[in-house]
Amino acid sequence: MKKEELLIERLKKYRRLDMYPFHMPGHKRAEGIKLSFPDPFSVDITEIDGFDNLHHPEGILKESMKWASSLYGSDHTWYLVNGSTCGLLSAISAAVPHRGKILVSRNCHKAVYHGIYLNHLEAVYVYPQSVPGLGIQGGILPEDVENALKKDPDIQAVLMVSPTYDGIVSDVKAIAEIVHKAGLPLIVDEAHGAHFAYGDAFPKSALELGADAVIQSVHKTLPSLTQTALLHVKNNRPDGGCYLDVKKVERYLQIYQSSSPSYVLMASIENSIFLMDQYRKEGKVAEFEAALLKIRKKLGKMKPLRLVERDLRGTAGIFDVDISKIVVSVRGSGLTGEMLFQILREKYHLEMEMCGADYVTAITAVGDSKAGLERLRAALLAIDKEGFPSGKMELQGREGAGSDCVYAIEAKTRCSIREAIDGKTARIPLRESAGKISGEFVYIYPPGIPLIAPGECITEQLLEVILDYIRKGLPVQGLSDQTLETILVSEQAI
Repeated sequence: MKKEELLIERLKKYRRLDMYPFHMPGHKRAEGIKLSFPDPFSVDITEIDGFDNLHHPEGILKESMKWASSLYGSDHTWYLVNGSTCGLLSAISAAVPHRGKILVSRNCHKAVYHGIYLNHLEAVYVYPQSVPGLGIQGGILPEDVENALKKDPDIQAVLMVSPTYDGIVSDVKAIAEIVHKAGLPLIVDEAHGAHFAYGDAFPKSALELGADAVIQSVHKTLPSLTQTALLHVKNNRPDGGCYLDVKKVERYLQIYQSSSPSYVLMASIENSIFLMDQYRKEGKVAEFEAALLKIRKKLGKMKPLRLVERDLRGTAGIFDVDISKIVVSVRGSGLTGEMLFQILREKYHLEMEMCGADYVTAITAVGDSKAGLERLRAALLAIDKEGFPSGKMELQGREGAGSDCVYAIEAKTRCSIREAIDGKTARIPLRESAGKISGEFVYIYPPGIPLIAPGECITEQLLEVILDYIRKGLPVQGLSDQTLETILVSEQAI
């Protein structure tokens, strides 16, 4: 390999471009903030004297995590250097015994499904609502959770995602009350909500609303390095105890976390929390919120593009909306999400976080500069003003007949995820797979939410959605055949 082909050289070259990051990590390459972080090689150490041990904290790391816990209002907080994934895996493993049963919101990240697979669990699903006309997922209805628990008394824990990738927040408080009434723990994947605790205009964190375990990716919206996250546990039982076994959580963290945790990453977690606390005290978070509200007011006038706004609260299971997510629907514009994504990248040099079939999502954070936010505002207004040829309307696909959001389409589970993956499978053409039981995942990444999970029936409706996504050039992944021509299915469905 030539030197110029090395990844570090490619990164250095990319850094010199004027591409602006409306994607994670939240430090935004320090575009809008000053970070006094040293050369990582100069502070990259192992567990030497005076620097504690993450897997057996007794000194500075123990005190640091205790301090973080006090800021977030938890009873226990752990630093995660394997991302939110290891936090989710640890919480699932601690909450549900081997071969147990868990109620899961169907719009969870693939890491949750991996936890179900690893622990041989049976999953029962509750589905998000659909937001009419926008092509995005809504919230989880408390009554759907309640009905599922009444219907199946063998469920041993509940896990949901809030906020979604697009900043949609469910009524966590009401759901927590229902789950606790059943004597069960509520785990919330709040990966996209690490910033909630720092601003008045942001939604309240699930920690404040009764969740027992909350997992947050600090690298997504805080000024921290990629791969950093937090796991919080709160003592919510009436007797002051916890619905989760904290000792089990710690045990599984030692399994799912690296035995050689990076001090650079741990320092980055701590530093990002410290900075956000300082920014809050200094009014910088309030300034960021004000700038967002100003931009959103202007973008709210777009037509035919449409900004996902807070007026959705009270509809489609939506309790709140995170204003830091700039989500723009292209429904009715003649564009697809992928087309708008590419226009922003190629013409305006703005890199979005993700696109769906009918929308794009930009992640904003305190790390954004005023100039960067202005570039996004100006670009979207310019694109909206240009108008789009009516001939492109045919490219505007549907998320599935009768549904505005693919994740709201109820799947038919025929066997467990483990049975489907580890059982006998056969490879068949994807186009001929309707009616078969999938032996692998199908998802677009990001957001990494399965369109089809192993063990589910591939319906005509879902197959058409997948084929439509492939035609539109969306990043369809999960299939072992990277050409996307074939899929593994359970032999019992052949």
